[in-house]
Parts: sequence; structure tokens; C-alpha cells
Amino acid sequence: MDVTEESFEFLGYRFDKGRRWPRKKSLGKLRETIRHKTRRTNGTSLPQIIATVNPVLRGWFGYFKHSYKTTFGSIDGWVRRRLRSILRKRRGGHGISRGMDHHRWPNAYFAKLKLYSLQTAWVLNRQSASAANCRLESRMR
Repeated sequence: MDVTEESFEFLGYRFDKGRRWPRKKSLGKLRETIRHKTRRTNGTSLPQIIATVNPVLRGWFGYFKHSYKTTFGSIDGWVRRRLRSILRKRRGGHGISRGMDHHRWPNAYFAKLKLYSLQTAWVLNRQSASAANCRLESRMR
């Protein structure tokens, strides 16, 4: 079996063309967990909701951090959309994301509330890995 030609699924990952992504089932389970914690009708404050979502995101990233880079931005956007939906509901609005929601509650708003960002975690993980490789190479010289 040539892994660069054929795709297969193993331990929650889907391997395809030399890259790996979370399986659809793994993404579905994450989304279902986040959906349960970010119901629009729950009465808890946004910082409390974020405090319950962050451990899920951290744990998920801990396992899937080796996924292809495009995985993380879309999940981050989806989580922020869920949170914006809660905020919009509390203002008396209806439906899912509208254009002004992104201006009213930009990504920086959620960063200030300490929402765990998978994209940022992936970038930091890559930087620390490359820094560790540089240190290792300099020791070997």
C-alpha cells in the first residue's frame, strides 16, 4: 500500500496524499460536544461558556495537532460563530451569523475573553518545534 496514493483512516485521522486530517467522525464528535456547551438558550455568562469550551478545544488540539494546517481555522471560525449566535440571541436577534456580527464581536473580542484558538495553537506549536530543531542542530555541530 502506497500512502502517497491511497487514503485510509486510522486512530481518528484520515491519511490522504501524504497529509493527515481528522476523520469526519472525529470532527463530528467535536462539533457535537461544542454544540452541547454552546446552546443559545443557556443562561450562563459568555466567560463561563468559554471556560467550558476551552478544555475541549485544548484536548482535541493535543491529539490532532499533527493535522494539516487548514483544519484549525475552519473549526475556530465555527466555534466563534456559535458564540456570536449566543450573543445575538441575547440582544434579541434571530438566526445565524449576519454581516454585522463580525464587526460587533470581532475575533479579537473572543481573544480578550481567552477563547482557545486552534489556529494560534498550531502556529505556536510549529514555531516551538522549529526552534527545538534549531537548538538540536546547533548542539550536534
